[in-house]
Amino acid sequence: MGFKLFGLGGQQEPTLDEVHDQQGRRPSATEAIAVDVRRKSVDNRQITGASQITTRQSIVPVALVTTLFFLWGFAYGLLDVLNSRFQVALHITQGESSGLQGAYFGAYFIGPLTYSGWFVRKFGYRYTFILGLCIYCVGALMFWPSAVKRSFGGFCGSMFIVGSGLSTLETSANPYIAVCGPPKWSEFRLELSQSFQAVGSVVAPVLASYVIFKNVGENGESLESVQWVYLGIAGFVALLAVVFFFAPLPEITDTDMADQAEMTTGSTGYQDKPMKRQYTLFWGVAAQFSYVGAQVAIAGYFINYYTQARPDLPTLTAQHQGANYYAIAQGLFAAGRFAAAGLMYFTKPRWVLLVFQTLIMVFIICAISVNTGGTTAANWGGLSMLMLVLFFESCIFPTIFTLSLRGLGRHTKRGASFLVASVCGGAVIPAILGNVADKTGTRVAMVVPLAFFAIAWTFPIYLNLYKAKELDAYRESKVGTAEGVVDEDSRIASISHGMFHDKDVEASRTEVKGY
Repeated sequence: MGFKLFGLGGQQEPTLDEVHDQQGRRPSATEAIAVDVRRKSVDNRQITGASQITTRQSIVPVALVTTLFFLWGFAYGLLDVLNSRFQVALHITQGESSGLQGAYFGAYFIGPLTYSGWFVRKFGYRYTFILGLCIYCVGALMFWPSAVKRSFGGFCGSMFIVGSGLSTLETSANPYIAVCGPPKWSEFRLELSQSFQAVGSVVAPVLASYVIFKNVGENGESLESVQWVYLGIAGFVALLAVVFFFAPLPEITDTDMADQAEMTTGSTGYQDKPMKRQYTLFWGVAAQFSYVGAQVAIAGYFINYYTQARPDLPTLTAQHQGANYYAIAQGLFAAGRFAAAGLMYFTKPRWVLLVFQTLIMVFIICAISVNTGGTTAANWGGLSMLMLVLFFESCIFPTIFTLSLRGLGRHTKRGASFLVASVCGGAVIPAILGNVADKTGTRVAMVVPLAFFAIAWTFPIYLNLYKAKELDAYRESKVGTAEGVVDEDSRIASISHGMFHDKDVEASRTEVKGY
């Protein structure tokens, strides 16, 4: 048995007949949590009872998985600083330095659609977390010989392995947070957890400026500190893999998700479609590809934007200060995530997504068009506009992710693999921006992420115009608010109250072909 590209091989999702046959003897959420102490993988076609996990029962597993978000936020924050550092230390151009982003995010295209997407369906979330951490550890260790040899190709290879590990973690962590607990709080949970990823992205450039790259030699070309920081990361990640083996993590299968969808108002018909007809998912994938690529492009060249906006400073000084201002911008990004999470607790996530993406468009246009410094003074106006772009970028990835997964039911894990794979936009768009920036300057080259933000902007417009009713049904759901609760007009409630005729029950159990 093997797996094929795009997750079409290996273990398939359960059929609806298999789901329905188990619903009469569904374990409780308490039993599902008790199973985790065995630390065994769970059959993806088995109902475990995790479809009913309450907020209280989800606190510990969600908190543990949230530590992973900080981990790859830290790695991502270092990536952006390494981009500008290698331009100086290894004498490469902006276009060439985008190879780091290409390697890191290129791994996101390969992993989720092949081995990691297959692995999470075959062995479950726990062992996918451990696999991702082990791959990440190997990649971090490879930074040592790359730094010794001063090989940019070696760094790109090491970053590809790191990206492979982190993409494996994201293939499991993002959907796990989204589905572990009441469906009505799915967007809020992932937004709050990813806020700690943003905190990691703030900490990394600060440490890079004041600790990691504080002593880089008189010419700024020493890479010794890079060796030691990634050796420390490798040790920490290896320890974390051991922690996750013993951690209390209830497994959530695709059968659980299909079961949960049938407990929820107005979702049965949506999740019952074959995978190839999940149009909202694929629109979300396109939006995620465009958005992530644009975000990564801005982050990767923020320090270059700052350097060119400060013609009054020497290049090395501007780069050091640029790292500090990038840390402030990442602080705004983190604050934006916490703010968005707060808004989602009180209002509809689809509205938050539309407002934030609209404001991204406004402020990046300003960052391109405003130049308050001319050719000799600092362009503080353009810089402030670009920093506000990072604030409003904050909530976009997790919100697109969760809204795209809404109602997928038995297709949830495979759908999540496609969404994580779309992160590979970060391998494409920064390279375009870098090469344009070499010819036009970084400020003008920001038209590249602007174009891709416009593509991503179509997704919240589509959701608010055509999918509002389905999304709001989840927002109003009572599933998981207490153990055993289902929505009154869901399929499960209708059957339990005898509201379905025999022929309707039989029709609802018909297996959908073609997935």
